[in-house]
Order: sequence, then structure tokens, then C-alpha cells
Amino acid sequence: MVHSLVATTLTVAAPLGCDSATAEGAERTVDGDRRPSDVLVTGTDAEMLVLEVTPANKVVVRLPRVEVGQGVTTAVAMMIAEELDARLADVDIPLADARNEGNQFTGGSSSVSSLYGPARHLAATARAKLVTAAARRWHVPARTLRTRGTRVFAPDGRSATFGSLTRSAARITRPAVPTDPKPASKHRLIGRPTTRIDARDLITGKAKYTGDLTVAGARPTVVARPPTIGGKVLSVDSGAARAMPGVHAVVQIDGGVAVVAETFHHAFQARDALRIKWAPGPLANLSDSGIRSRLRAAVPKLETPPRGSAQTEAEFEFAFVSHAPMEVLTALADVRTGRAEIWFSAQTPTSAREDIASRLDLPVSKVQVHVLRGGGSFGRRLNHDAAVEAALISKQAGRPVKLMWSRADDIRHGRMRPASHHRIRASHARGRVVAFAHATASVSESFEERGLSTQGGVGPAQVGANSAVRAAPLPSDSGLYNFGRLSGKSGSVDLVMPLGAWRSVDSGTVRTAEEIVVDEVARSLGQDPVAFRRTTLRSKTVRAVLDKVATAGKWGRTMPRGHAQGVAVHEEYDSCVACLVEIDAVDPKNPRVTKVVMAADVGTAVNPRGLEAQLMGTAVDGISTILRAGLHIDRGAVRESSFADFHYARQQHAPQHFEAHIMPSRRAPGGAGELGVPAASGAVANAYARATGTKPRRFPLNF
Repeated sequence: MVHSLVATTLTVAAPLGCDSATAEGAERTVDGDRRPSDVLVTGTDAEMLVLEVTPANKVVVRLPRVEVGQGVTTAVAMMIAEELDARLADVDIPLADARNEGNQFTGGSSSVSSLYGPARHLAATARAKLVTAAARRWHVPARTLRTRGTRVFAPDGRSATFGSLTRSAARITRPAVPTDPKPASKHRLIGRPTTRIDARDLITGKAKYTGDLTVAGARPTVVARPPTIGGKVLSVDSGAARAMPGVHAVVQIDGGVAVVAETFHHAFQARDALRIKWAPGPLANLSDSGIRSRLRAAVPKLETPPRGSAQTEAEFEFAFVSHAPMEVLTALADVRTGRAEIWFSAQTPTSAREDIASRLDLPVSKVQVHVLRGGGSFGRRLNHDAAVEAALISKQAGRPVKLMWSRADDIRHGRMRPASHHRIRASHARGRVVAFAHATASVSESFEERGLSTQGGVGPAQVGANSAVRAAPLPSDSGLYNFGRLSGKSGSVDLVMPLGAWRSVDSGTVRTAEEIVVDEVARSLGQDPVAFRRTTLRSKTVRAVLDKVATAGKWGRTMPRGHAQGVAVHEEYDSCVACLVEIDAVDPKNPRVTKVVMAADVGTAVNPRGLEAQLMGTAVDGISTILRAGLHIDRGAVRESSFADFHYARQQHAPQHFEAHIMPSRRAPGGAGELGVPAASGAVANAYARATGTKPRRFPLNF
């Protein structure tokens, strides 16, 4: 990493933004105030990190990622505090606005792993500069100084805050002490379970989301949307709506008709007063059964099995699934002649900025995108549909707007995990698997008709019927098990539907189906599922996490009729995980997962407490999508519209006992946010199968 210095105020730190004017504006708060401070060190690699120390002795690093509940701000604060020898309470991690350059992508379980090196190098360099500045002030050798608690200490007891040294430290080009990060053996904070730095703000309501912002003149806005996916407005009578109290504007957009009003109550009332004639969407004659038939037909044929082998074969269906983050999609937009300013929670702010500029016919340099924390995402905020809509509505209405998608809007017209069909054949002979083939087909997005880019700037990868699957870890890609000849093929069905990456993307279905088949192969060979996995797993690391859950979860213990254990493993993102669950399926229509034990090896776990929370979340995702949560398509319309009928797990469905075991490691961090979904899903399905004596094939099971 190359480091540069800017010994001046933040407002002219041009590497932060797109041009000098935007850089200044991007660092202001919503009310227009700016906080001056001295930039201590700037990272000029792809992460574009900037570290500042304020006169108040606060360390500020603007994060080129978004916080959507995954705890990335806490993890980065821990990295910075570790290398600076600063108090964690003195480290502030605001979210960076969209920039011209640098990596601002939040996804693929990559945030901690991608920032681990750059953030630590940045802080280590800053510490070296602060120590050098103190040494020059006190006329003592720099090597004799120590840092602790956001201060520099001399052998004679003198001390200085980092804040008092930052101006002189910013001018130092060659520190007098090494700038290398600490070895893992000297970590005091990294690897220690730590409470989130925003925990108090979250539980007291101080944390601000897009819906909490007030931008001068921005009025609440909602959209009347068609009854079917991709439906179009044929005609609209807005007279009654315009005459209602508190209504400021009614404008037509690609996705429907928007109402701008004094309050959201006024906006929803006026929306319901609109008289709209709709043209049906392109899927108006298609329902679940037809989609399933098309998917089944699109699955490529499996290769011929080896001669003399016996076969374990299975086909699986997975329904569409909504992301349904707890915070509904919200965006503020202020579009004026020649410029635009947008506020929302974005996993891809750079792409969002470019797309908004293109839709508004503005230069990118004239569009500012302010990134705010999000109340959940699970891949939903990779797309910026709401921000594009808000910008277009603001332009047409001629005023700032605060657009909110209702829960029904997002479930019925938002992005979904695509439905898929899987066909798997495991060939075994002489007590071992000699070939494993997995072919799949999923719905492929071609949702251009509404004028939005295919995934709000994140285009889907297209695959042919005879090509190896793209990112999905089919056996030909992963080689998780020693299963002889491996093959994987993928087909697709093109439907005009709004699809998007859902937590764990393809792995959540591909690996789930495979782990079910692994259990069935073990059964056909007369072997215990854990013992069979132990003898066929290629990786010692995966075997270790499997052994951990088997021991901690007391695998094989006697259980009452209708109760059973299930297990599954997964490896991805340079990490691996195992999951053991216990289920009560005495009533097969109302099963309850009662216990979950997970073990993960993610390399260095920066914050084990945060990792445990991530694993707990993936367990709930697995319970939900295997047992009850999915979307139906009825003649081109999504049937579900709220948590009343989109049956995500609630407290009564959550396990009564959960434990997570983090395996010790000094490897660099791998990914963790999505890692646990396939293992949890597979374990739940396998437990249900053993408890009921069935072979589950369509998910969710109770749908």
C-alpha cells in the first residue's frame, strides 16, 4: 500500500470524492455542517481509506462499505484501534459517500477480508507518524515511546493525546519507527469478543436510517404499483387524489404512479384514491406450476453413470424467496437543474451513482450519493431501484422527495431469490461414491421493461444450458468430497421478473440439495451421516468443524419418536462451517427446530461475537427457507404481501438453544456473512427427513 499525506483540512482532501466541489459536499452532514480536522494518512490503494485524528482525540476512518447490520463498522474499528493502540470508544467509522475510484462494494462476504490488510497498514502507519511527532516534540528517541489508550507515552511519564500530535504528524513523510502491523501474537483486541460500537445507538433509537433523515423540502412519497409483475399504466384519473388535503404532486413513472404529500398518511390515502387502469404484466398467464414445469425441462441431462455402479438420485425444487429486510426500502432525492443529491443505504454506491446520472442525463460528477446504514439487506441493497425511482420522481415533481416502498411493494415488486430445480445423481460402488453429477436450472433475469437496469447496476451472470455453472459451487467447482468423477451443468429459464442476489446466492440451494443427497447416500451405504462425511471430506479443516459440532451437539444421542438430528457442512469464501440441528417434527406440518450447534473456521475472527451473530442469522435463514418461507406466483402476481403471509421464522420458530464454536486460527480472515446458510439449510432438511422418515424434495416444506 502507498501512503500519501494531506496536511490541511478535510474539505480539500480530493481523493475522497469526485471533484473538489463534490468532495466538500460529500463530507457534510445533512444539516450542512462540516467538521474540520487534519487528515493524518490516506491509503491510495483500491480501498481509498483515509484516517483522521480530530483535536478532540477522536480517530475517524470513512468506511467504503455499508453497515446493514452485519457489524462491519465494529470489525474495522477493532482493526484500527488494535494497530493504533487507541481506545475502541475513540474510533468513529462513518460511511463514505460514493466516490469516483476505489472499491465500495459490500457483498460476497468480502468486507472484513478485503479491509483487514489495508486498514491495519493504514493504522500502523498513522501510529508510526504519531510516535515520530511525539519524539520530535520531546527530543527523545522514537523507539523509547509507547502508545496506549489513544495517547503516546514517554519513559519519564510524559504523555500526549493523538489529537494534540496530529497536525505535526501529518507532515511527517518518513516515520522513525516501523510501519508494519502487529503480529497476531500481540493482538489485544482483534480476536476478542466485542460488543458492537453502535449497540447503544441501536437499542436507544439514536441510530439514524434513511427514513429518519430530514432534508429541506423533501416530502413523503409512495407509488401505486400494478397488480401483476411488470404491469403498465394504461390510464390514470388522479383528480380525486390531487384534490385531497396535503397532496403536493402526482407523477407517472415506469413502475406506476407516485404521490408526493405532506405526510405518509396523506400519501397513502391519495395513492388509494387514484383510479388506474393497468395493462397486465408479461407473466399474467403464468403461475407456480408452469414455472416449475419450465424449470424442470431446462435442467440439462446428467452424464451417464459409471458401469456397475448403483445410483442414488434425487430432484429438488426451491421456491422464490423475498429478501424482506426489516427496514423497508427508502430513498431521499433532491434533483435540481444540473445536479442531484441522493441519500439511501447502498451496497453498490458507485454503480448507483452512475446509473442515477445516466437516468437523469447528468454528468456523474454532478450526482452525489450519501450512503446510510441499512436495517438489514441480505443482498437486497445491492440493487438501487428505490433510489433511481426517487431521483426520477424528484425530477418530475420539481422538488425533493422522501420515497418509501411499503412492505407489500418490496415483496410483490422487489427482488427475489430465483426459483430453481436440481437433479442430482450419486453413483456408488464397493462402498464409496465413484461419480457425482449435479444439474440445475434457475430463473434468469431479463427484467428490462420497467426501464431499470437488470439488477440496479449489478447485472446477472448468464449461463448456457451446457456450460458449467457460474459462481455456484457445484461439485465440479468445490471438490468438497472425494466423490470420484464430478460434473455440474446449468440451464436457465428467462422470465421477466425482478431477481436479485439473496444471502449465499447459489450456494443456498445448490449446496443444500447436495448435503441432502450426501445423507441419502450414507443411508444407502448403511453408514452414519457424520462418519460417512468424515471418511469422504477432502479438507482437514472441514472435518474439524464437523467433529466439533458432532461432539458439542452430542451427535447420535437417543431421541424421542418424531425428533431427530441433522447435520451438514459447507466450504466457501476461504472459510468453512458445520451445522447440527435438532428438530421436533411430531407434527410434520408444524416442525420446530429446537437446537442449533454451529462451528466455523474463518481464519482470524476479528470479532468472534459478531461472527456468532452472523451464524445465528444464517441458522434462522435456513430454518425459514427450508420449513415455511417462500413466494407463490399466481397468474403473474406475487401472492404474499407482508410477514403475515411471507412466513419467515418468528421467535416461536427459533431454536430454544443455539451455540457457535469459533475455531482458533491465525490465517487471514475469510468470509463469514453468507457462509452458514447452506449448512444450516441442509442440516434442517436432513433432520426433518430423519424425524419423519420422508425424503423432502420441495422447499419450503410447508408452503
